[in-house]
Amino acid sequence: MYSEKKITVVIPCLNEEEGIARVLDRIPEFVDEVIVVDNNSTDRTAEVARDLGARVVQEDKRGYGRAYKTGLMHAKGDIIITLDGDHSYPVDSLSYLIEALLDSGVKFVSASRFPIQDRDSMSLKNMIGNFMLSLVASILFLRRIRDSQSGMWIFYREALGRMNLISDGMAFSEEIKLEAMLNPDIGFRECPIRYSNRAGEIKLRPWRDGWSNLLFLFRKRSKSWGRSR
Repeated sequence: MYSEKKITVVIPCLNEEEGIARVLDRIPEFVDEVIVVDNNSTDRTAEVARDLGARVVQEDKRGYGRAYKTGLMHAKGDIIITLDGDHSYPVDSLSYLIEALLDSGVKFVSASRFPIQDRDSMSLKNMIGNFMLSLVASILFLRRIRDSQSGMWIFYREALGRMNLISDGMAFSEEIKLEAMLNPDIGFRECPIRYSNRAGEIKLRPWRDGWSNLLFLFRKRSKSWGRSR
């Protein structure tokens, strides 16, 4: 319990046997619930997570967004925090982010990896891709967003009921931020964090995922225009 709020951490995992142990070992005691979504891993991710006290939820249909939607459906906390299972996001910043949410006046805060503090933590190709996707999102939706692809967010669970989350893939990351930004009843802020090198194999397919995310932004903008007419 933190400031009389129950805290849930949701972590989607696909073959994160190496990283998930490092993440779970650092989860602070004030976290009430840890949900690891095993997205049909072929390694010992689920076994390692259970041994370290996490609640493991199975989602056999692979997809970043699919895994998140399954995990969020099971979350019971008043405040939800998301992390990747590769130990690239700072687990020791959870209290800092909770305070940022409580003091922000909004219901959704996204951890921004930019400006990058450790230049070795992200390749130049991924850095350029993130910059371009965030720039396009900012222009299309007329909202400033520094890191549209961040996978670490903190928000009140009640905000989920006000969102229309469709994507089952990597575009889920930008979609959930846009849903928060465009809904005045939710609100959106970004808070800088220190990002680090991931543990284990890289799942991101830069070109394929980048184009898919870009097309998703235009489709979502088109639907938004259609609803406003």
